[in-house]
Amino acid sequence: MPRLILILNFWVLLFCSANAHEVRPAYLSIAEDSTAEFTVIWKQPILDGKRLRIEPIFPEICIKSNSKRSIENSTVIEKFNLKCGLIKGEIVISGLEQTMTDVIIKIDYLSGKRNTSLIKPNEPKFILGTKTSIIDNNYLSIGIDHILRGWDHLLFIIGLVLLINRRQILGVATAFTIAHSLTLGLAAFSIINLPSQPVEILIAMSIVLLGVEIMRKKSGVTSISSKHPYIIALMIGLIHGCGFAGALADIGLPKGMELFSLLLFNLGVELGQFAIIGLTILTLTILARVSNNLRKNFEIILTYGISSIGMFWVIERVSDYII
Repeated sequence: MPRLILILNFWVLLFCSANAHEVRPAYLSIAEDSTAEFTVIWKQPILDGKRLRIEPIFPEICIKSNSKRSIENSTVIEKFNLKCGLIKGEIVISGLEQTMTDVIIKIDYLSGKRNTSLIKPNEPKFILGTKTSIIDNNYLSIGIDHILRGWDHLLFIIGLVLLINRRQILGVATAFTIAHSLTLGLAAFSIINLPSQPVEILIAMSIVLLGVEIMRKKSGVTSISSKHPYIIALMIGLIHGCGFAGALADIGLPKGMELFSLLLFNLGVELGQFAIIGLTILTLTILARVSNNLRKNFEIILTYGISSIGMFWVIERVSDYII
């Protein structure tokens, strides 16, 4: 019983968090224009209508100038120039320790060297001059972090588990993986370039569609997804892949290691994805052992929760796109 209560509490917290907002990382892009002169772009998400109280603090010798601020796609964007070497010292993200948000830092030097790092609230600083390999650059961690904080992607994965029978779930998940890996790769190498807002709207609509399909199945109606689960997973996976590409668009890929970095990012996404599939199946299995009716009621709550949150996102994202 304590295990059951713990699991149910986890799912309540999951849906409360998803309904509140999608946790998105902040991005700090630093590009060297000439010796000791940099252009800095600082992007931070707006959560619950408010800008997070976090900001990058550079070494004291750095001089900041030409600061301009704008708001795009629920993101505050500040662009400014920085004059200093950025060779030694550290960049501290002030206030990060009081949030659940990560910060992705990317520094491009004239020499062609690129440093990319994922900064977390428990250690909100980046030490300049640190030698990093592609593994140290955290592309695997960034991929895991992106899927686990991307509530729209998570809800779709959970919905797939509810819609597809156990014998098909791995095959359907693989089809979804192949599809979003394809568009992720094409977008990462700039072969395709779709505007982010329409893509995000389509992703939200796919969640609503999935919720409706689950309801139809539970009502005994043969749905399109039940007849052709692999085709549906492939089609929607293509859309979600464009959404994953948005994370890579901000941090970029290191020169000469693009393919390997992309594979690491994609592997991170898949690890997070299969962890959620496993957790969902485990939860349903435990509930079924306690009471089959309890499992069925839990599935109904999940289904309505997925559909409701998906519809909320559709309205929110369409409103942001139109206004």
